[in-house]
Amino acid sequence: MSTRTTTIPANPAIGKYRWTICALVFFATTINYLDRQVISLLKTTLDAEFGWSKTDYANITVAFQVTYALAMFGAGRLIDRLGTKLGYAVSLVLWSFAAMGHALVRSTGGFIIARASLGIAESGNFPAAIKTMAEWFPKKERALATGIFNAGTNFGAIIAPLTVPFIALQWGWRWAFIITGAVGFVWLIFWYLIYERPGKTKRLSAGELAYINSDKEDFLAEETGLADKKIGWAELFNFKQTWAFAIGKFMTDGVWWFYLFWLPDFLKEQYGLVSTNISIPVALIYVIAAAGSIFGGWLPIYFIRKGDSVFKARRKAMLIYALCAIPVIAAQSLGVYSLWLALLIIGFAAAAHQAWSANIYTTVSDMFPKPTIGTVTGIGGMAGGLGGIFISKAAGYLFDWYKSIGKIETGYQLLFIYCGIAYISAWFIMRWLVPQFRMVHPK
Repeated sequence: MSTRTTTIPANPAIGKYRWTICALVFFATTINYLDRQVISLLKTTLDAEFGWSKTDYANITVAFQVTYALAMFGAGRLIDRLGTKLGYAVSLVLWSFAAMGHALVRSTGGFIIARASLGIAESGNFPAAIKTMAEWFPKKERALATGIFNAGTNFGAIIAPLTVPFIALQWGWRWAFIITGAVGFVWLIFWYLIYERPGKTKRLSAGELAYINSDKEDFLAEETGLADKKIGWAELFNFKQTWAFAIGKFMTDGVWWFYLFWLPDFLKEQYGLVSTNISIPVALIYVIAAAGSIFGGWLPIYFIRKGDSVFKARRKAMLIYALCAIPVIAAQSLGVYSLWLALLIIGFAAAAHQAWSANIYTTVSDMFPKPTIGTVTGIGGMAGGLGGIFISKAAGYLFDWYKSIGKIETGYQLLFIYCGIAYISAWFIMRWLVPQFRMVHPK
């Protein structure tokens, strides 16, 4: 047993470099979501050019989700093997080329292939991002750091409606894919110039490095060799912690996919909004969601400062977010009276999702050693992708059926009901499986 001592800095809040790393991950996630949302904003244009039904569009979105889910299973493991610096860079280069490749498509089948390729490439973002947060932040800060970088999903979703329709209007829909896809290569330059792991960079003081590794579990893991212990896929499925995370993702990720891919269609069917008319309404929802992501990361820190353990603070916050998602059940019915009322209700629910997401991701680093975080995140991401596939296929069939009988609002009502109850159901299941967020102990 080592006898070394560590010194925690007097003011650990001073950590500009680690927050710079968080900002880099924020912008990578922004680009990730910008690229995946382009197709939903061009749906009306592409509907007219290719004659898509809602089921056709659902099949195209599902192509992305299927490959994203399946690739997640291996992407997390690959990130653990390559490390965050190289793994993140490889993923971003691949998804940037895949996004730009949509401009070459000439058929519905071509879009299915393009979306499938994008799904494979984009699967590396969240395993790399969560692993980066675990490497650079102690547990008490991870939910906030995760909430900040996860707000990039909203920032991307805000930028997309404010730019994509205008690019398509000026230069055509193909250039919308090319320009947004090319943005990733700018990020890559900064990633390679700035990023390094905590133990390797010279920009980090010894005191701040000690602060980053100040969690009791992290210290013991380093002392006993657990910090270098990699757990195999088969062994991971022996832990209830793995199942709790995966089930929580399966039940709630599909809600976000529904908002991301079907919200523009909802605004068209319910309010007749198309093209640039949807820009402000969609952007408003994701502005609210971004605030929810950051607040969701801050609230556990508030509870910890009030004396709660990390586990209790995380669970209490997640219950609050689950309850905040419930009002979206009324989005369609109350939305008939006012577009802006519907937008506020959906925006509040989207904020609840992002707050939930910031914390459910952080449970992985609460419960698993750092060398395994990418793998577990990938497993949960695969489960979430499967949940998204279920929601997308259900949405396509429901909306086509109810539209054929003149009651498409009923289809949306059913989906909003699911969106409202998913989180509280997931919270109770996770509580039952894992009464305490304890670090796993591999054999």
